[in-house]
Amino acid sequence: MGLTLTEKILKAHTVDGTFEKGKEIGIRIDQTLTQDATGTMAYLEFEAIGIPRVKTERSVAYIDHNTLQSGFENADDHRFIGSIAKKHGIYFSRPGNGICHQVHLERFGIPGKTLIGSDSHTPTGGGIGMIAIGAGGLDVAVAMGGGTYYITYPNIVKVNLTGKLGSWCAAKDVILEVLRRMSVKGGVGKVIEYCGEGVKSLSVPERATITNMGAELGATTSIFPSDEITKQFLKAQKREDVWVELSADEDAVYDEVIDIDLSKIEPMAACPHMPDNVKTLSEIGEMKIDQVCIGSCTNSSLQDMMKVAHILKGKTVHPDVSLSIAPGSKQVLNMLAQNGALAVMIDAGARILESACGPCIGMGQSPNSKGISLRTFNRNFEGRSGTKDGQIYLVSPEVAASSAIAGVLTDPRSLGDMPEFKMPDEFIINDNMIELPCDEKDMDKVEILRGPNIKPFPKTEPLEESVECKCSLKVEDNITTDHIMPAGAKILPLRSNIPAISEHCFTVCDENFPKRAKEMGKSIIVGGANYGQGSSREHAALAPLYLGVKAVLVKSFARIHRANLINAGILPLQFENEADYDKISLGDELVIENLRDCVANGKQIVIENKTNGASIPCICELTDRTRDIILAGGLLSYTRENM
Repeated sequence: MGLTLTEKILKAHTVDGTFEKGKEIGIRIDQTLTQDATGTMAYLEFEAIGIPRVKTERSVAYIDHNTLQSGFENADDHRFIGSIAKKHGIYFSRPGNGICHQVHLERFGIPGKTLIGSDSHTPTGGGIGMIAIGAGGLDVAVAMGGGTYYITYPNIVKVNLTGKLGSWCAAKDVILEVLRRMSVKGGVGKVIEYCGEGVKSLSVPERATITNMGAELGATTSIFPSDEITKQFLKAQKREDVWVELSADEDAVYDEVIDIDLSKIEPMAACPHMPDNVKTLSEIGEMKIDQVCIGSCTNSSLQDMMKVAHILKGKTVHPDVSLSIAPGSKQVLNMLAQNGALAVMIDAGARILESACGPCIGMGQSPNSKGISLRTFNRNFEGRSGTKDGQIYLVSPEVAASSAIAGVLTDPRSLGDMPEFKMPDEFIINDNMIELPCDEKDMDKVEILRGPNIKPFPKTEPLEESVECKCSLKVEDNITTDHIMPAGAKILPLRSNIPAISEHCFTVCDENFPKRAKEMGKSIIVGGANYGQGSSREHAALAPLYLGVKAVLVKSFARIHRANLINAGILPLQFENEADYDKISLGDELVIENLRDCVANGKQIVIENKTNGASIPCICELTDRTRDIILAGGLLSYTRENM
């Protein structure tokens, strides 16, 4: 029986565990990346582990999130990360060089390698045939120190692509179709592997758009084969030497197969407030819009930007619409400037933003109240834009640009036949905004520059013998990490300061939660299905840890957030009977007797609700390793104990 591409790369990197569905395996990590919203904590954790120099083949620190410097905090964080990188053997992508996933695809990604990043959209690297996985910052810190990264051996879904996209239909429409079919939780525990003749019709940037938004499926990662298209892309980046051909065996066996005929794909949009709330443009109709934002790690490649420029050429943005454009990297911005496309955008009335995440994470460009905003981004969670009642639709760059001119949601197929947009034979290569680390012999000369907003990792303690506390919060299904730990221009600068950022924890759901949790001292949070979907931000675990949360009891978890809870030493529990969700209310007195013994010996955990007398059996699925992490009080303590 042949192997899938996923299996080939995982088997070549497995150092612990067995290849059995649902079981944990440990893999060797070749590359890591961080961004500045999660990077400061990751590097504080790396320091705490005590390893002087990274042991990966390549680790890169990017500055792309907190680039709005309205106070000293973000600038201090950038300076701190830059000094850490220089000292500990990490490449440093300076502010302005671009979005981590776009730059990594251009300059560092290698087919067949493993990559984990402290950002949930790290699977973008699957566009060139990497196993690229989003993870919490502590997992990345451990990997930088040479430690093994653990995942559940996944089910592998084959998405069989046939045909070719029609004029003005886009890769964004392909992943929206996958989301429409699978939902935001349909990819949990799975890797999405794209195969079939249709793959050959997609460029690397188009493939990367699809793997990028695979994160919205809840998937572990997504991957395309490495073929001649990949080789041409790497050759144009003057990196042909790293190319290797990779694909699944013809007789590979998959756990699930989805067939998509690209020729039948039509322009679509994800409607508020979930990426899987997908409708065709014809289903939505001619809707008046207020704002268009083009960019993000999903759709900011040179190819995307050239299509936008073509649509905007000789036209003017509708007077009722604000259009902003953020090229994904310095390379893209520079090439747009040199080929004249940037002038076309400016002439049309676009507002050009720096090469950074910007509006995607609520860092500026919030829409007007109740405003309808079309965005080429990956998430449209309620309030993420910075406007609580903003109506965010996720669309392709083609739809976005056409609509910005018309003032209403517009099908770009009305433009007629699309000209051919070829990838350049050569990209402009200038890595002057990537700083190299110092030589190992000069490490001790580098001073780590710490600002006053940078606080230590929260204190953790071994798991208690028993827990008696109250329910501090009860939430519904599909709670995202944006609900738990909001982003945006006001809160992101506090990412290095857990005591300060914890004041904003869950305030989207209940503005009194931080105060109540602190007054309780210790507590349990209760939630619904798919709890913790979205970003990889470990602050969504560290802030509850700081506020005294001992356990989270839900119907089901999103993968990365569950791992982050374990890393923080917070017990992840699931209802054995989902109907028991109704047996706990806010403020109820909850008791877990003999908790440490139950965890240590794999015994049934039962929560007794002293308020109403209910007994609630729980599922606590832990491997031997994660059990030891919980008992130790978190991954940092566990790593120190086992170094």
